[in-house]
Parts: sequence; C-alpha cells; structure tokens
Amino acid sequence: MIEIMKWNGWGYSDSKFLFNKKGQAEFTGKRYRLSGMIIPGLKDWMEGTFGANLQHKTPATVSPLLTSSAVQPATLNKAFLEELKSTGIPFSHDAEDRVFRAHGHCLHEIFALREGKFGRVPDMVVWPNCHNDVVKIVELACKHNVCVIPYGGGTSVSSALECPPEETRSIVSLDTSQMNRILWIDEKNLTAHVEAGIVGQDLERLLNESGYCTGHEPDSMEFSSLGGWVATRASGMKKNIYGNIEDLVIHIRMVTPRGVIEKSCQGPRMSTGPDIHHFIMGSEGTLGVVTEVTMKIRPMPEYQKYGSVVFPNFEQGVACLREVAKQRCAPASIRLMDNEQFKFGHALKPQVSSIFTSFLDGLKTFYITKFKGFDPNRLCVATLLFEGDREKVLQHEKQVYDIAAKFGGLAAGEDNGQRGYMLTFVIAYLRDLGMDYYVIGESFETSVPWDRVLDICRNVKARIIQECKDKGVQFPPLSTCRVTQTYDTGACVYFYFAFNYRGLSDPVHVYEQVEHAAREEILANGGSLSHHHGVGKLRKEWMRDTVSNVGVGMLKSVKDYVDPDNIFGNRNLL
Repeated sequence: MIEIMKWNGWGYSDSKFLFNKKGQAEFTGKRYRLSGMIIPGLKDWMEGTFGANLQHKTPATVSPLLTSSAVQPATLNKAFLEELKSTGIPFSHDAEDRVFRAHGHCLHEIFALREGKFGRVPDMVVWPNCHNDVVKIVELACKHNVCVIPYGGGTSVSSALECPPEETRSIVSLDTSQMNRILWIDEKNLTAHVEAGIVGQDLERLLNESGYCTGHEPDSMEFSSLGGWVATRASGMKKNIYGNIEDLVIHIRMVTPRGVIEKSCQGPRMSTGPDIHHFIMGSEGTLGVVTEVTMKIRPMPEYQKYGSVVFPNFEQGVACLREVAKQRCAPASIRLMDNEQFKFGHALKPQVSSIFTSFLDGLKTFYITKFKGFDPNRLCVATLLFEGDREKVLQHEKQVYDIAAKFGGLAAGEDNGQRGYMLTFVIAYLRDLGMDYYVIGESFETSVPWDRVLDICRNVKARIIQECKDKGVQFPPLSTCRVTQTYDTGACVYFYFAFNYRGLSDPVHVYEQVEHAAREEILANGGSLSHHHGVGKLRKEWMRDTVSNVGVGMLKSVKDYVDPDNIFGNRNLL
C-alpha cells in the first residue's frame, strides 16, 4: 500500500504537480487525464496570487522514506495479541503500517508528517477479511480492554483518525480494506450487498461490469470507502439524480461492543420508531464498525453530456442556481465558481497542442469580455453534468440553459465543463505542491439556506482576509468559494483558502486560528457545522450549539449503552 500511496501527502506516489527543469508546471504519472501534461499558467498564478517564488523552496525536513526510529514504540496488549494470533487474522505492528493509518488529510496532519513529527499512532493494525473476523476482533478488544479505531480509506478531513494522545490503552487500527467484495447483486430490486471496506472507484468499476452504478461520487471516491461514507453521512457530486448516502442505503450491518446491529428486513421504508440507520450514519467510528451495506443501484446512464455557463457576476449565478433548484430541473451536477475560482481553474488549463484551439479560446474570451461586456474580474462560471436517457438529457439541457439566459448566463461550451470535472480528482494534489513553496491551504464546507448564500460567501471570504492580516500573514491570501450542491431549500458551499507563510514562526497555528474564525463566521451567518465532511475532533467544540444540550445528551446516552467501556475510543463527535 505504502509503495502505491504517499504516506505524507495526497494520493498515488507516482502522481504529483511539480515544476520541471524549464520552470514549467506539469502533472506526473499516467493515472489521470491531466497526467503528463504541461500546465503553462500555474507558475504565474502561484507567483501572482501568493507571492510564491520558485527560488524559495521549503527546506526538506524529512526523507521521502519513513524512518521507523522516529515513531514511538508500540504499546501492545500481550493477552489480546496472543488470542488474536489464534484467529489467523493478519496483523502488523511495523512503524510504516501504523503511521499510514494514524492520520487523515487535515493540513496539520500532513504538515506534521512532512516534518517527521509523529504523535500518538496506533500500536498495531489488523486486517479482517469479513464480517465474522470483525466480530472476533471486537469481542477480543472488549475482553482485553483494547481501544479500536476503524480505518477505511484514510481520507478524513476532520481529525477523525487521529489517536487521542491521552489514550493509555493499546490502540488497534481496524483496517477494512480486505473487506472489498460485492457479495450479491439483486437485479429485480436493483440493490447490491457490499462489504464496507470497498473504495469508491472499485465499487463503481465492479458494478459497471454488470451494467450498473451507484452514482455516488464524492471528490474522494478514488480512495474513500463505503463504510466511511456511511460513518460520515457522505455526499456525492451527482446527488441530484442518485441522492446522498442516506438516500442510497437500504440496510446496514454494524459490529458494536454490544453485538451486531441490523434491521431484520430490507424493505425500502419502515415506520418502526426512530430509524436505527440514523444512529449509525454519522457515528464516525464511535459506536462500532460498519461491515456490510445494501444499497440502491441503477442501470448505467446511456448518455452523458458536460456543459458550462458564464455569468456576469456571482450574484447572477447564485440566482440562476436558485431558480434551477426551485424548478427541480438540476442536472446530475451543477457547480458555481466565484471569480477567484474561475481564475484558478483557468491557471490549471493544460497546454493546447493546436494553434487553432488556442485561437478559438482567445476568440471566446474576446466575445465574452469585449462584445458582451463581462468584467473578467467579476464574471463566474457554472459547470454542468447531465446524464441519463439521451432524449431527456437534451430536453433537460435546454431547460437549464433557458433559465441561465434569464440571469445573463452565456453557454460556454462542453470543453470547459468537462475540464472542470476532470480537475476534481487532481485538485487535492495541489496542496502538496503549495507546501513545497511555503503555501498552505485547505478547503471546508457548509450547507446554508438560499436566502443566506450570498451573505455567507461574502462574509466568510472577507473574514478570512481580515484574520490573515490580523495574524501577521505577510502576503495576500487566496479566499474563494463555490456552490457545489443545490437543494430545494438551500445549497452546499465550499470555501478554499491558502496563504504564503514565509515569515511566520508557526504557520499551522495561524492557519488553524483563521479556519476557526471562518467556521465561527459560517455559523454566525446561518451555515451548518458540516454538510458532508463530518465533525471528528476538529469541529466537536460546536456540537452542543449545533444539536442542543438535549441532542448531545441523547448521543451520549447511545454511546454509553452501546459502548460502555469506550472500546471505540477515537473521541469523535462528543
């Protein structure tokens, strides 16, 4: 696993942004459509946006290879270990295996890894192969008072995978990656029963071989697991057609210290008191391990079409998305980028091989900015993805473009839309490049009612800029947003911010202060604590304000009953 994946950064080891000997940005590897391409605008964008300088590279503080001597020795529970051996379930207490599963992808986690700083890490890793293996592990953990932290794809951005430093018991990382099979497909009921350790790209690939899909595509789907989606109440970019994870799940099987929890029936809906699935979804590894899930599947769409619309300003774009939601005609995905995001996306445009293509791009820009009078410093772009029956897609497309035109929107072509979605899976690699040149950054999200969307976007971006100034950041920060999901009554908004930290003695602390202030601003403007990233340990200080004292009390009561000895002791949520 560590040979294929980075242990101190995002994604595959062979895939990364870098500046070559000619000073041009390129994306390495062969796994993505952008792989092997030159990105001519990225250097100027980084220098212009952050004041970054390619001559000022961050000093390398740690070898690309993990040195086990830097990791604290494992605290092993010998009685647990002896009984585990008798089960035949694979395990390891090698430093590499432990460190790899000791973190998610929050900025502070990756920054610390790059500096070779390792806090509390799991003492051992176990790899169950099936539901019954998990039952055995949890029974042994209860018997010997061992702390268990479930691990799926490791893509958490809420500090959910961090080991509590005050935990004195032996910590076992329960890695579900070997539980990666589709157990059955029911073509009559359009459901599939799947082991929870499967990652998104494998689930879709295997279903596609039978002519089906789930349609659940979070930005992390290459690496995040089905169990992780359930545990965090995940959302995918095509939820307008397929739904969020809570809409897709029919049945969940979870192993807890009290035993296995599951419903007795796989009916589409029940009225049998509060839905126990909603105790499981969003539980973030605090109650047990999700082992198997039955979920809805759909026949693969026969037709897919990308699109894009350029608006004179962000306000017009938001008004268009609101109308699309009101008329319930949203495509599979619709995303609205503000002006800064538009420029960022433009900077990531790969080098074109054709002079004619370059000429056409210039012509389009001239038409939009000069002939139509759009201000290049105010315009924004929505990217669209339609899929389904061809005839219906074309009708749907016309409806959306007609609405866009009422708000000053101009169709900007399939290529721009497709490129926007192509970047979805490579954006996360940019943070590693930034950290090579004193730039740190992060994204975070919220959901908000429609009447607060513009306020929250304006106020949070302004708060980030002000906080950076107040905290001594010497270069102007990037503070930008996009509307990524639409609902009848509101939207999901993503914020991105980054800054050049040269001159700061503790850049991560400054970053965390700014992010904390941004979250306070989100809540003050009517936004939620999280739309789909979850709470973890990063945001749990706001849980009481979010769900009320009684709500927290209810969650604690469930935890105390299901897990009285805190075997699942990651300390998320509460």
